[in-house]
Amino acid sequence: MLSRKMIKVFFFAAVSLSSLVSSEAQVTSRMVPEPEAAREIRRLLERQVAAWNRRDLEGFMQGYWHSPELTFYSGGTTVAGWQETLNRYRNRYMSAGNEMGKLDFLDLKIELLGPKAGFVRGRFQLKMGTGNSEGLFTLTLRRFSDGWKIVHDHTSTS
Repeated sequence: MLSRKMIKVFFFAAVSLSSLVSSEAQVTSRMVPEPEAAREIRRLLERQVAAWNRRDLEGFMQGYWHSPELTFYSGGTTVAGWQETLNRYRNRYMSAGNEMGKLDFLDLKIELLGPKAGFVRGRFQLKMGTGNSEGLFTLTLRRFSDGWKIVHDHTSTS
């Protein structure tokens, strides 16, 4: 029969080993490199932020599929088409009395759905002189011959 002391030793050894294995799994999962396709999508979003912050709306729109089939959902409104989406951005952020502000994307979670499809969830922050705007977004992307493009954007403001 095991003594009380031996039971304690086994218990602490098991707990220590369990903690070590759990820590190792967490470190390993953080060390796994992001797939190249996910890095490409991340770079696309970084280029969009940089273009926005330069007040280059056409550059920002390069991340979107240049097609009448592009969809953009926000605030209960559906916009269909690249040109219509550009017009919405122009009216909302570049018309008299409006400003583009400084954009930042946060908490990006990029999932690859296959070799030519991706899904991104994240938060945006838009800092403007008149006040800040922030919210959540979900993007559906497709890989085309000229790279990854957003084919659907669903953005909600909090």
